[in-house]
Formats: sequence, structure tokens, C-alpha cells
Amino acid sequence: MLHYALTIRKPPLYSARVKVFARSAAATALPVGPLARVAQLVQRQMDEVDARIVAQAAAFDPAIEGYVAYALGSGGKRLRPMVAILSGGATGSLTAEHIDLAVIVELIHLATLVHDDIMDEAERRRSQPTVNARWGNSLSVLLGDCLFAHALTLSTNFENADISRAIARTASEICSGEMIQTQRRFDLQLSVDDYFRIIEMKTGSLFATAGELGATISGADSETVKSLKTFGEKIGTAYQIYDDCLDLAGTEAATGKTLGTDLTKGKFTLPVLIFLQSASEFERERCSTLIVEERSDEVTELLKNAATNGALNSSITTATDLIREAQAALVPLPANAHADALLALGEALAEMLDQLRV
Repeated sequence: MLHYALTIRKPPLYSARVKVFARSAAATALPVGPLARVAQLVQRQMDEVDARIVAQAAAFDPAIEGYVAYALGSGGKRLRPMVAILSGGATGSLTAEHIDLAVIVELIHLATLVHDDIMDEAERRRSQPTVNARWGNSLSVLLGDCLFAHALTLSTNFENADISRAIARTASEICSGEMIQTQRRFDLQLSVDDYFRIIEMKTGSLFATAGELGATISGADSETVKSLKTFGEKIGTAYQIYDDCLDLAGTEAATGKTLGTDLTKGKFTLPVLIFLQSASEFERERCSTLIVEERSDEVTELLKNAATNGALNSSITTATDLIREAQAALVPLPANAHADALLALGEALAEMLDQLRV
């Protein structure tokens, strides 16, 4: 161990189990957001994950330890670790190996954020300057590489070599997805299917691995492991759509990060693709011109406009449908607090999506 677009109706089971969880969370009477309410069940484990992530900086050469500490110390939603821990608790007793897994998946995620900010030339992340804004692209690329390498090194400590192999495959898949997305920038031939393939690789795969391996560590049977993997993949994909919509409809003051980078960097996300798919030739040409000229505010207004096709709201609906599919994957699991929290995680994300509707 380490130690350091059809709408799917919610079956009655969902609402009943989520309400039970919500009542227990509400008993604290704390004014917390939707994700924080879910995290309360495993707050002790999440606090340990946070502490171990920060402590990882000490594993690096003193000459670069400060850079690593900066990248690791900015906090975040910790969604992937939460999925790993909740999946473990939903299928058995939580152990130190679940914490180890949670740390590793978050380190991989943080490595991708460092690289994303370089490619997007983002200046803010979590209300502070990005690594590349502080120290430039050259150092930041290498820092991201170091975080990837460290996460894979930590993964070799699992006694079950299949866990290490699964983590390594996921890291490779994430990088491949990022490369394909970069390759297809400003590509007007990009289809909705292409988009889903990319986000399933770059985001869905790590959530899927968190769910899959959380259950594997608990000794769950193969069907249960598959259910948690499916849950993770669909929740992760829905979360990426949320993040893509947030890039258009959010505010930098609320999110603490640079927004609008997808359009300016030619990353065609679901709202853009839905618009282009149904737009007239004139509207397509107009939208393409606005994107090339980096007039992102005008593009956003097009995507919000119900008189065209309300592409932003359509994307939110698609993500919500994915959440229902993720929840449906949990139906075979025995009812317990952690399984209910996974359902509630879907509800929290659906709530966040609804807040972006126009």
C-alpha cells in the first residue's frame, strides 16, 4: 500500500433512495452545494485524500518540489476520488487501498489540467494563476509529465497487478483522447459521434476506472465491477458536457478559471456541434466566421438562442440523459449509504446542469 437523446425516466427507486440520502445530509443544516452534500458521507476519507495529495510533493527532488506543491495544492472538486471511494463503500468495506486509488486518479487528473492549461493558454485555474501563467510552457509541460509518471509509479504498489495495468491503460487513453481533440481543432467535419469518442477517452475513462477499481479493491464480482465502471464512464462523460457548457454559459468570477477557451482554441464542443448539425448554410457560415474571428460572446448568444435551436439547452438535456443511464447501472447494487450517495452524485450533477439552462 502507498500510505503517503432519448429522455430516460427515473424509476421510483432513484427518487426514494436519493431522498433518504438527502434527508441525512440535510440534518447537518450546513449551507453546502450539491457536490459537498454528497461528499459528507465520506468526508473523513476525502480529507485523507487531500492530505496525501499535498504530501506527494515531498517525493520529488527538492529543486522542483515547490512547483509540484503549487500544482497539487489548489484543491478542486475531487470528483474522481469521490467516485473511487463511494464505489468501494458501495461494494464492501473501505480500506487504505481505496485511498491510494483515489490519490492516484486525482494525480492523473491534475497532470491533465496542467497540460490543458498550456494548450488553452489559460491564465486562471481555481482562482489562482495557472502553472504556465507563472512559469511558462516549457516548465509546465515537464511538470505535467512528472505528475503522470509519479501517479503511474504509485500504482505499481498495488499487490494486484491488474489494477496497475488498468491505471496505465487509462493514462494512455486520456492522452490519446487529448491528442485526437487537438488534431481535430477547427475541424468543421467533426461529428457528434467524434466528440463523444473524444470525451469518453479524455474524461469518461478516468471516472470509469475510478468506479471499476474501487469495486475491484472491495472484491466485488465481475458484474458489479462492470456496473460501477459503466456508472463512472457515463457520469464522467456527462460531467465533461457540463464543463463544456460551463465554458460558454459560466462566469469566471464564479468558476475561478479562464472561460471561453474552447471556442478560441477551435475545440468544437457539443453545443457548437448540435448547432452546426441543424443550422442553415447561412447560419453555419456565420458561426464559422465568428469562431475564426474569436467573437466568442456572439457565438454563445447563437447557441443560447431558442429561435435557432437552443443548442446549449439541448446539450444540457443530453448530459442529463447520460446521468439517468449512469444511475440505471446502479440498480443491481444492494442498497446502502454509499450506493445511495452515488445516485445522489448524479442528482447533484443534474442540479448543476439545470443551473446553466437559459
